[in-house]
Amino acid sequence: MAKDIREDKELKEFRDLMPRPDHFESGLGWGTFLMALFVGLLMAPAQLYMHLVAGVGMSDAAKWVTVILYVEVARRAFKELKRPEIFILFYMCGAVVHATGENLLMRQFIVQSESLRKMGLIQYIPEWYAPKDPQVLAQRTFWIRPWAVPLILLVVTRFVAMLDHFGLGYVMYRLAADVEDLPFPMAPVGAMGMTALADASSQKETWRWRVFSMGGVAGVAFGFVYLAIPNITSAIFTEPIRILPIPFVDLTSYTEGFLPAMPMMISFNLAFLFQGMVKPFGAMLGAFVGLIVTLIANPILHHAGILKGWEPGIGAIATIRSNIMDFYFSFHLGLLLAVAGIGFLTVFTSFRKKKREMDEAGRPKVEWSRLFKPGVDRGDIPIWLAICIYLFSTTVYVSLGYWLVNYRSTLYGLRFPLWLLLFYGFVYTPLISYVSTRMEGMVGMFVNIPFVREATFILSGYKGAAIWFCPIPMHNYGAQAVQFRTTELTGARFTSLLKAEFIIFPIMIAGTFMFSQFIWQIDNVPSELFPWANEFWELQAFQKGLIWSATLPGEVHTPFQEAFKPEVILIALGMAVVLYAVLRHFSLPVFLVYGLIYGLDQSLPHAILPQFLGALIGRYGCRKWFGERWPKYRVVFLAGFTAGIGLITMLSLGFVLMSKSVIKLAV
Repeated sequence: MAKDIREDKELKEFRDLMPRPDHFESGLGWGTFLMALFVGLLMAPAQLYMHLVAGVGMSDAAKWVTVILYVEVARRAFKELKRPEIFILFYMCGAVVHATGENLLMRQFIVQSESLRKMGLIQYIPEWYAPKDPQVLAQRTFWIRPWAVPLILLVVTRFVAMLDHFGLGYVMYRLAADVEDLPFPMAPVGAMGMTALADASSQKETWRWRVFSMGGVAGVAFGFVYLAIPNITSAIFTEPIRILPIPFVDLTSYTEGFLPAMPMMISFNLAFLFQGMVKPFGAMLGAFVGLIVTLIANPILHHAGILKGWEPGIGAIATIRSNIMDFYFSFHLGLLLAVAGIGFLTVFTSFRKKKREMDEAGRPKVEWSRLFKPGVDRGDIPIWLAICIYLFSTTVYVSLGYWLVNYRSTLYGLRFPLWLLLFYGFVYTPLISYVSTRMEGMVGMFVNIPFVREATFILSGYKGAAIWFCPIPMHNYGAQAVQFRTTELTGARFTSLLKAEFIIFPIMIAGTFMFSQFIWQIDNVPSELFPWANEFWELQAFQKGLIWSATLPGEVHTPFQEAFKPEVILIALGMAVVLYAVLRHFSLPVFLVYGLIYGLDQSLPHAILPQFLGALIGRYGCRKWFGERWPKYRVVFLAGFTAGIGLITMLSLGFVLMSKSVIKLAV
């Protein structure tokens, strides 16, 4: 009997960290709606522009600055904010800030990519993805007839994806949280982090605002020099004035004499420095060690005739592309498989340990009837409705995908099999979602299997390229289940999420179309006006094209076949596993393992070096100066810094838009 009533202490600790509330509230209001609109109109375009220019985003910072502004306004209005309000605001802002229109801008670039053209892929990209007529693309506008079908498909798939949030993911949450009563150990951490400001709104705690303001001032100052001056001068002069080079300085021509086949770049973006302060020190140390190993390995691989495509004088980006083709494409796949295997091993080891502890604790018998018993005033969705949403969304994905690939695209040989689409939606998705949800529920770890989509496409016998661009019903709802648990812990009704989605959906769609149109009207994307995209988009297209070329029709030797080297995959897999075993034997931090593996994957010095420097400053400088508060300070400071850059970038973007508008009106 004692065994039956004994409770696992660790599980109880997680449950008590943030217990389920006694009552639930909507969390929606005019304030949350207006702040979400503020993010959509100001932060989202700044996010897009910053990413195109400097390769940095501000999605998390946009949410933080919105919440902090909301808290300060409420404080001055003598209003005490509640956790559901803060959580729903976070949720809405997170969705809106990603509606930047980069997807559309990337589409018009993909069908014009020189790398894909050389691979012979452009002719196989379907018109329902993006029109390929040069005369259409030269107009730099989405508001013409050839773009109608791609835009309609984008709206339809995003609407189905919005509904899909409340389908199988919700069923998995109810199974894990209500039926099996799993603790979801990471959900309380996320809920407490997002709603900490709600608890502070009724107190005289102002350190967050002070630290955020300091970061904001620093961000505005740096952003003015780094981004605003080039933007404003580009609107006035024919050539922008850049005090600091964007996105990096290419030093490869100076180092290739003693470091052949090694891309060497240095970045002056301070965001990398502050990111290194926030990221785990072990991960940054591992990435730096991996960079050193790469510095040594690349010249050796070149002299051994493995990195044979590299030539002196081609520069950093061309060096990266050449190395990917010769070695790092397959090496990356091997590391990816190793990381997945290590992740599964870690998860299942923790799972077995947790299950043994729960069995010893005398866990009560599972009551499956709880699945159909909604929580008290929690705003639960009927299970039958959630299942219908899942069946509807999956059926739409399967039908739309099969029709687009096999009837709206030129066929070369075999059609893409219907049974495989059905397998994705009705077999693989439920299985991987259930496994991942249980892992999240018991040990707080996400589980996924890499390269399943790509491998099944290649092995299906399909010929063409349309399958790579159509919606596929392959999802993992483990993270969505954690989202519902987090919602519950904050005291927000589940119906609030559904209402919030319908409110922000038109904002997201309008933002996607408006911002992409505005940016494209300024200049070609990519171009010299958008340095980061100009440097990296072609490289990204090249990397994607290597995979897409695997299904090209004909018996020609495709780029994928040239880059795919099974022996290199096995070498990378073996190296990573041995490395993990050695580091685990010495009980070194897991972040060091993943950081080292990341560093070995053809590290880019312009990002790793400043991040590692920031990690050193944070660990051995700032932690001593600020003591135990430093972990809190650094997160809020980085949010303020990124928000400051975003605001000054948005201001400078206004000058560019006004300048272009004046020029067009004058013409």
